[in-house]
Amino acid sequence: MSITMIVILFVAGFLSGGVNAIAGGGTFLTFGALTLAGLPPIAANATSSVIQFPGYITSTLAYRREFKGLWRGAVLLAIVSAIGAVCGSLFLISLSNPAFRSMVPWLLLGATAVFAAGPKLRPKTQGEGHAASPLGLGLQGITSFYGGFFGAGMGIMMLASLGLASGGDYHRLNALKNFLSIVIAAVAIIIFASAGALSWLHALVMIPTAAAGGYAGVAVAKKVPQDVLRWMVVAAGLGLAVYYFVTG
Repeated sequence: MSITMIVILFVAGFLSGGVNAIAGGGTFLTFGALTLAGLPPIAANATSSVIQFPGYITSTLAYRREFKGLWRGAVLLAIVSAIGAVCGSLFLISLSNPAFRSMVPWLLLGATAVFAAGPKLRPKTQGEGHAASPLGLGLQGITSFYGGFFGAGMGIMMLASLGLASGGDYHRLNALKNFLSIVIAAVAIIIFASAGALSWLHALVMIPTAAAGGYAGVAVAKKVPQDVLRWMVVAAGLGLAVYYFVTG
């Protein structure tokens, strides 16, 4: 890698961590930077999972107080999430790079649309929550499959599916979402690593700055309106989709 590319990956990692901490959508930035660095689409997608993983852990730790008492319901949701992530990850590595490459612009458009509609998709439930419903579990399985396969916009999709699966207030759902994101990402990383689909060199370059960006993003979140950041991510997603359509 050239010095210029290392700097680009550093900056993209930092910005992705900050965006995830503020509004979500950091995968758009890491995936775009990794493809710019010359990684094939499957490797870029798989490596993005590794880069996002530390942020899921720190976010879950930040919600440790809200997570108390959620373990019983979280175990069932984790099992469903793990199964969905296994299926999604295996589906990804079963594809050729050209086949996945042809899907990427459509996946980016769909993820961007979900991200843009994020505030409307957030559940407005209240109270202590309830046992996971069959419908909610099914939706969580679908979301987990998507998370193992591609992942951009997964957090917003999961908040919506968890609202149906178990209910509760926003912070309860967000705590569950962060925990289940660890499960999905961990399963995907194991499968991708076993298949040799990861570029550890690129991941090691970006992980430290992504972690730093996530830490800095908490402070920025108090000063920058989330709508501004969300539409910046939407613009990045649309730009990437156009790029893949034009160069396809």
